[in-house]
Amino acid sequence: MDSTSMPEPLRRAVHQLVSEAVLHCQDVLRYTEPDQAHTWKRMTTYRATDAADTMDMAAQLIAAYCQHAGMSQDTLQTYLQTGQQQSRADGPHDDDRAHVAGLLGNPAPQEGDAAGVRSMYWHGRRQAENAQRPEDDPQKLLTEACLHGLNAKLCDDVDSLDSYLPPQMAAMARKVADALQMPEPATV
Repeated sequence: MDSTSMPEPLRRAVHQLVSEAVLHCQDVLRYTEPDQAHTWKRMTTYRATDAADTMDMAAQLIAAYCQHAGMSQDTLQTYLQTGQQQSRADGPHDDDRAHVAGLLGNPAPQEGDAAGVRSMYWHGRRQAENAQRPEDDPQKLLTEACLHGLNAKLCDDVDSLDSYLPPQMAAMARKVADALQMPEPATV
């Protein structure tokens, strides 16, 4: 088993890609807010695919290094989890449509793999039911607050949080932004 650390240039490149993906994810959340009604479909799709593509770049960069370091193709394919890969070019699949039907309370579609479709339909129903409860998952709230707070701090626009977020989320995001310190430039 290889116990060497990730090479520093690769580590920095991966960190940069993850940071970019996080900002794309924050944009996905931002475009779900009510003040974005005119553009949410286009922008949430763009930013979600940008985040996915950026993380794919990170995975492929790491895979290229592993290949360069002599990893077998079989091991690499296992690490890349190619069996669960789904092409966006194919558009939504039966289980995606079933998930949306469950979220919206519509009847489950009848086509496709019956077990997979039923599973995703009921998953969507549970998500819809959970969304009706006023108490939200604390982990989800913290994640969203961190993303919104980080973006507001990076854009130096903390006051805008109150204009588009629900009050509880805006307060949490403001606390996150206030706690962040902008890094000082490195001196050589």
